[in-house]
Amino acid sequence: MFSTLKELIAVYAMPLPLFLCLLGLAALLFFSGRRRAGLGTGVLATVMLLLAAWSPVADRLLEPLESRYPPLQISDGEPWVETIVVLGGGWQPERGGSSLSRLNESSLYRLTEGLKLLKDFPQARLVVSGGSRVEGLAPVAEAYARAANELGVSSERLVVIDWPTDTAGEAQAVRDLLGEDSRPLLVTSASHMPRAMAHFRAVGLDPVAAPTHRMVNPGMKWSLIDWLPTSQALSKTERALHEYMGLAALQWEH
Repeated sequence: MFSTLKELIAVYAMPLPLFLCLLGLAALLFFSGRRRAGLGTGVLATVMLLLAAWSPVADRLLEPLESRYPPLQISDGEPWVETIVVLGGGWQPERGGSSLSRLNESSLYRLTEGLKLLKDFPQARLVVSGGSRVEGLAPVAEAYARAANELGVSSERLVVIDWPTDTAGEAQAVRDLLGEDSRPLLVTSASHMPRAMAHFRAVGLDPVAAPTHRMVNPGMKWSLIDWLPTSQALSKTERALHEYMGLAALQWEH
């Protein structure tokens, strides 16, 4: 029940669905005779959507999440790294082509970072994680494993965890595999890392963050186009809101 409610909130609290809901409410108010309330609700909905699609707002929301854990700095001779965990994302198996080409953007960044770390630590094994919420759709962990094999990683260095469908489940599955107090390298998107670290610590693990897929460049100089609403900025806002809601839900999950 809680999982279903969480998914519904995650969908309908996003800027575009919320805009459409408010726009529908505005139309209902307007045509029921409450024109001032309807116009006010419509204006509010439009302003909210424009702000969500505005880069200064989107970056301000996302940057605190992405900067929580800095990029991993690797020094010479760190034999402690035995396990690298890559968290699941998404993929489109119907695209055709190689398994790598069918991963979505987040998954591609995550797997690429994991493979780079696997090269840095030749004694380590790579744990790829992620199930499927859609019946009949192969889990993303399977796509990760296929892509890693296609890039020359032997199956002996891979561990596939293909049943968890959320971060909490992934953390529990990795704990069951490695045991409590294990210290794996944890690879996921930078904006997702604060929530992922919280889940892994909640089950007794002590991961080292290896964030990737940063979408905000704090040192970037703004140009005119950055002051106009864009779909890219809207995507950043949606990602940030999703993570903030996930962090808020942690107190009920553990």
